[in-house]
Amino acid sequence: MPKSRTRRVPVRISRPTGTGRWLRQLHFSAFSLVMMGVLVLAVVILAPTVQAFLSQRQQIADQQHAVDQLATQVDTLKDQRARWNDPSYLRAQARDRLYYVLPGEVSYLVIDDRAPAAKQDTTPVSSKLQKTQTDWVGSLFGSFMGAGLTEATPQQLNGTPAPGPTPTPTSAPKK
Repeated sequence: MPKSRTRRVPVRISRPTGTGRWLRQLHFSAFSLVMMGVLVLAVVILAPTVQAFLSQRQQIADQQHAVDQLATQVDTLKDQRARWNDPSYLRAQARDRLYYVLPGEVSYLVIDDRAPAAKQDTTPVSSKLQKTQTDWVGSLFGSFMGAGLTEATPQQLNGTPAPGPTPTPTSAPKK
């Protein structure tokens, strides 16, 4: 068999770009590969622990906030308890809330029996300013002079009747 020769043809290689040049300059040794593996292992092992630590710190902060709120509530309740231990406050609350009276006192309960307020006018409000033609100084002077020079009593001026005798409570007949 005859030996054939292989012919070598020169190939032109383009120059590498900046990134390609940087990658060709990297040389990984066994030590650097082992250290990168240890680093990845450390991240995988420590990540859940750090996450648990951070969540526990958040829970502690939430619980501390709840404790602060409850402490404020306890202080408020202590103040209320101190008020309720005061006899004058207790007496005032019994009078206001339960309508209690002391022996010999008469309590009157006034019920508002006035008619409900008239319905409001639903017409739109004018956007124009209007000037009222009143002489307020003259009205004030007339009121002052009328009140100072009249012989009428205040009840007559208001148009309300004079107060009558105060009713006394009577006991109901027993059946």
